Amino acid sequence: MMKGAILYYSGTGNTELACQYIVNHTKNVEFEMVNAIKDKAPDLTGYDLVGFAAFADFLVPSVVYQKFIDDLPAQDDKPAFVFNTYGMSSGQTLRILDRKVTDRGFRVVAGHSLHMPESFPPMIARRLGNENAPSDKEFRAFQTFAAEIDHIAFRLSEGTIVPAKSIDLGAMDKVMRYPKSMAKRMMGAKAVDPNLCTGCATCANVCPKGAITVAGQPSFDETECAYCWACYNQCLYGAIYTKKYKDKGRYTGPSARLRAKFI
Repeated sequence: MMKGAILYYSGTGNTELACQYIVNHTKNVEFEMVNAIKDKAPDLTGYDLVGFAAFADFLVPSVVYQKFIDDLPAQDDKPAFVFNTYGMSSGQTLRILDRKVTDRGFRVVAGHSLHMPESFPPMIARRLGNENAPSDKEFRAFQTFAAEIDHIAFRLSEGTIVPAKSIDLGAMDKVMRYPKSMAKRMMGAKAVDPNLCTGCATCANVCPKGAITVAGQPSFDETECAYCWACYNQCLYGAIYTKKYKDKGRYTGPSARLRAKFI
């Protein structure tokens, strides 16, 4: 049996859910899922196929995940695939993942972007949450991608050299750009409602940059903040807020409907 690893970064659970589907629906490779933010990167020597999966963060992979890839040991043409989820638009995410992974010496043999419910509070608050994503057509395309991964694993098990695949983008994704400074402007400084906060430290545990400390109540290092909204979305009591957003537009994770679709 081929061995594989999927190195994923999931801010809200959407990307993790999709990756778990790939794990459950590939029979020619036994995948291990590795949380790129919480888990130590494994020694990739013993893996035949490596997946890289993340979400679109202002049309690009999160800087946290990009650094994770940059810090991986150089490889010698190891087969890999790239995958991302997105809410409103995928932008350059898949192409940047392809470039980053290729620069580390991997051979990218497949790639896909999947439309998922929006997890960005400003968009949800504007009723642009895409809560019914993915559509049936989008989900079928994702299923085809999972089947492609399984077929690639089968070909690799037979000793076939699977060539690199050109990662193409849609016309709009090729031209769309957001300055990263916009993320900071849209979120702004965070504060805590002392009447709601219990000091549970969930916010500190989900922060990918370690920018939150809890001594009674959370304290935010705004110079380190990635403006990913993880603390806001995942606060169990809705205690974290910004100047513009207080307990509105929160995305707490995949709905029961979405989970049922990915069984």
